[in-house]
Amino acid sequence: MDEVSADAVTLDLLRGARETVRASPLGVIQTPMISWSQTTLPLSISCDVHIKLENLQRTGSFKIRGVANQFARRPSGGHFVTMSAGNYGKSFAYALKHYGSKGKVVMPETAPESRSILIKSFGAEVERVPTSGLMEVVQRCVREENMTFLHSYDDLDLIAGHASLGLELLEQVPEPDVVVVCCGGGGLLAGVASAIKLSGCNKTRIYGVEPEGACTMYTSFREDKPVWMDAKSVASGLAPPSAGRLPYELCRRFVERIVLVSDGEIKEAVSTLYKAGLVVEPSGTAAFAAVVNGKIPDLEGRRVVCILSGGNIGKDELVTFPG
Repeated sequence: MDEVSADAVTLDLLRGARETVRASPLGVIQTPMISWSQTTLPLSISCDVHIKLENLQRTGSFKIRGVANQFARRPSGGHFVTMSAGNYGKSFAYALKHYGSKGKVVMPETAPESRSILIKSFGAEVERVPTSGLMEVVQRCVREENMTFLHSYDDLDLIAGHASLGLELLEQVPEPDVVVVCCGGGGLLAGVASAIKLSGCNKTRIYGVEPEGACTMYTSFREDKPVWMDAKSVASGLAPPSAGRLPYELCRRFVERIVLVSDGEIKEAVSTLYKAGLVVEPSGTAAFAAVVNGKIPDLEGRRVVCILSGGNIGKDELVTFPG
């Protein structure tokens, strides 16, 4: 991965990436934004909340946005490797099939087996390893099999592609007071925050949300550098082994704070959203869990956007959640 700084992320770069994502043959869509008042969801405070339904995106999550921009800048027919707990791997495999390329997804053993099966159905190879060994296997593939590594969260093209969600959000809800985004390695949070702040919304407060057991960005903020940890959570998509270097730089520049939610709060959020007719995976509910559990300060009377980032959850997983 090229060592680029946060200064490389400009509004012109992000706007160009958005046009690339819009024109992508992978079929990225503009997802709906609905008012909280249109749902049966609970809300204990008086504020104007909108929900961005990225769980309805092509391949079931926001990840296709970054993948579309990455693959647009790589030659078709290549041989690629990545590491992913599921959603990036699914979008990656979908793109491989479309472009006639080959590739491997290195997955943590803790990821649901259903995700592996889904990725394999697109023709990609899957290798499951302990979380601590993900990067070692990727490096072996690059060294011994001459594969090209596409990072699932710490990559300029990927972050610029994810920023298309932030630019789209501003068209649907101009100048929001607060935006709440899930955070794993930080690619989505960095992209959305960069898009909003570089568009001139200086007063918008942006919060990242992580699981308590996978708080890599939270800890990175505290230690003033990207950290690695043995991350574990029911939200496996938010539990990479580290915070990304470039996402960390951008988040420190543009994000108000990282807040934490428990696995119990995440599980309850999955059930609450499902009862309201919204199928959202554990990783995709983190922002919602933070809002309903009072983790975001000063929301009274504010215009708030909450992103539901993904909906890839199997029936076998749903039955394990309360309610």
